[in-house]
Amino acid sequence: MYKIVKAEKLADKIYLMDVEAPRVARHCEPGQFVIVKIDEKGERIPLTICDYDSEAGTITIVFQSVGASTEKMTNLKAGDAFRDFTGPLGCPSEFVHEDLDSLKNKKMLFVAGGVGAAPVYPQVKWLKEHGIDADVIVGAKTKDMLILEEEMKAVSGNYYPCTDDGSYGHSGMVTTMVEELVNEGKKYDVCVAIGPMIMMKFVCLLTKKLEIPTIVSMNPIMVDGTGMCGACRLHVGDEIKFACVDGPEFDGHLVNFDEAMKRQQMYKTQEGRALLKLQEGDTHHGGCGHCGGDN
Repeated sequence: MYKIVKAEKLADKIYLMDVEAPRVARHCEPGQFVIVKIDEKGERIPLTICDYDSEAGTITIVFQSVGASTEKMTNLKAGDAFRDFTGPLGCPSEFVHEDLDSLKNKKMLFVAGGVGAAPVYPQVKWLKEHGIDADVIVGAKTKDMLILEEEMKAVSGNYYPCTDDGSYGHSGMVTTMVEELVNEGKKYDVCVAIGPMIMMKFVCLLTKKLEIPTIVSMNPIMVDGTGMCGACRLHVGDEIKFACVDGPEFDGHLVNFDEAMKRQQMYKTQEGRALLKLQEGDTHHGGCGHCGGDN
């Protein structure tokens, strides 16, 4: 069992937990993820690693309640435990293994959307620990939906919050913030974009036009997390890749986002039915004619 030592709500439907997992904490690197299970019969849930403390033996995860399993997770508190906590999985961010002197000469831009701030944070933190300041753009619908603000400010060279409704920071999408920085004369050697699929797609369309190489994390389409289910199959250029074992990070200018988003939608209906069954409990009867009730 893997004890939860801290559990808090960051924003509407977004939660943070610190979990005791010493072996994972000793071996993980930025960009990797874990798979958690609440109990023996629970669903396998892939979650990117938000932070880690090898000395304390803890891993920080951030998740959004979107289905039945993550909704159950919101009820866990400090002192509770996960049945399984497997990792680290996936490949670390490429820059972790780059020549440090060469990396210090690069100007990096990170673009995060919503919960994408969680996997962006350990990457920017790693760079900061190695003497490299990166610019960070974080977007959300409203100010209340921005997460890890103080943590991100502490590790980034420049921090640019954006809100769709203009309630805080830059008014507009993260893409308009990227354009504004470039128009001001900022030059970037590489961009890392992590967030909702549609956000990453439009960031990549922009950065391709601006000729800024861009890395994206395809963790949103993972289901099983070990390459067995095939849910995260995607085209990267002319090659077939699986986000969980070949990634989750890829060249964003080569990813077929339209195909990936179509695959992602295939799992939404089942996810919604499971959540409805959890919420309705004994009153759930399958009257929609599609979910089979309690069968």
